[in-house]
Amino acid sequence: MERTPSPDTLHPLTLKGKNILLQEAEAIRTMAERLEGSFAEAVGLLAGCRGKIIISGMGKSGIIGQKMAATMSSTGSTAVFLHPAEAAHGDLGIVQKEDVVIGLSKSGTTEELNFIIPPLRQIGVKIIAMTGSRRSFLGENADIVLDTGISEEACPYDLAPTTSTTAMLAMGDALAIALMEEKRFTQRDFALSHPKGALGRRLTVRVRDIMAKEDAVPVVEESATLAELILEMTAKRYGVSAVVDKDGRLKGIFTDGDLRRLVQKGGEYLSLRAGEVMTPEPKTAGSDMLAKECLDVLETWRITQLMVCDNDGRPVGIIHLHDLLTLGL
Repeated sequence: MERTPSPDTLHPLTLKGKNILLQEAEAIRTMAERLEGSFAEAVGLLAGCRGKIIISGMGKSGIIGQKMAATMSSTGSTAVFLHPAEAAHGDLGIVQKEDVVIGLSKSGTTEELNFIIPPLRQIGVKIIAMTGSRRSFLGENADIVLDTGISEEACPYDLAPTTSTTAMLAMGDALAIALMEEKRFTQRDFALSHPKGALGRRLTVRVRDIMAKEDAVPVVEESATLAELILEMTAKRYGVSAVVDKDGRLKGIFTDGDLRRLVQKGGEYLSLRAGEVMTPEPKTAGSDMLAKECLDVLETWRITQLMVCDNDGRPVGIIHLHDLLTLGL
């Protein structure tokens, strides 16, 4: 068993890093302890927003604001970042009365941000301030203030924004996730805004999107000979063929494994009919089934392919295990 090194054995720089992390963690813990009703008010205001959530901040606070906007946008709330300096030179036109503005400033005295507060007030938007100073210009002119104040920065000179931006980042995450839950944002909703990710593929890709169809589907009628059945399987290269009745409804399947077992039994078999050698009532998939659900069926029954049937039981496609694995499910 590995032992956690004692502080005495840590490299001085490692010890310094540990202390910084603990200092920032303590700042977040302290901020959490003094969280009050204004947080619930802020979430309620954002949840009821009929326009956009506009986040603005300067410098490092602005970078945190960009991350907040990205997180909110991906969790069910339309959010954009507005650079306060650019806003003062025309970009303020993006703001509408139905929007809610979140202003980020450690001191609440950031000139570029405070310069646009009066016109925001004239537009009529609600303003949430995320600051460490309630009595600042930003704090005094906001409808709701979220206290992100800290005792000191992790910077040895108490200058570089470090602990303060960590506090803002944590508060922004708390807002975004509380807002997501308030709006009942689901995993499926999340997947729609993350279609490229593994979760997005699991929750958005359906069988119809990846199945082989039309002439690529191996199908023979029950009356086909075993020789014809083997030729169909070989031509379509899926190692399986659907066996249908005269109306085209699926009655069974025949696989490479079935053929091997038939050969092992010996005797005359090439004259047999597909209906005599098929496996009846096979597992199937619907075209609307999620790809992940289809994969679960394949893994549960330890099979490598499924026939895809319509509501009348007619094969309309085929899906192979490899098709699903290539999606990274």
